[in-house]
Amino acid sequence: MTQSSTRVAVVDDDTSVCRALARLLRAHGLAVDTYGSARSFLDSLGRSVPACVVMDLQMPEMTGLELQQQLTAGGFHIPVIVITAHDAADTRQRCLTQGAVAYLVKPLREETLLQSITAATGISGTAGPEARG
Repeated sequence: MTQSSTRVAVVDDDTSVCRALARLLRAHGLAVDTYGSARSFLDSLGRSVPACVVMDLQMPEMTGLELQQQLTAGGFHIPVIVITAHDAADTRQRCLTQGAVAYLVKPLREETLLQSITAATGISGTAGPEARG
């Protein structure tokens, strides 16, 4: 899979976060779709399934953890990268136990996010120097 054919979904109720992440990922050669809610992302899966999803943990109506559970229950094996501004050890553990590839705390480090996407999708060339989130 090449970068230009790799589609990443960004799910965050904060439109400025969606815009910033989309700009960053596109600058690294990735195709990006953004969604302002977990429901709108789930509704899109009938049309297109991304290589991975970067999703906010704290969203109204359906949290990132609930979205992760919905994906699993629906038989979608999409690698998940959870992002949050509210880090909690128990939540981190639940997300990772349920299969999240990464759990990253905002503000995100560009290198860490790109490394996580590389790990999730198996593509090379998106990550910079090794870093921790």
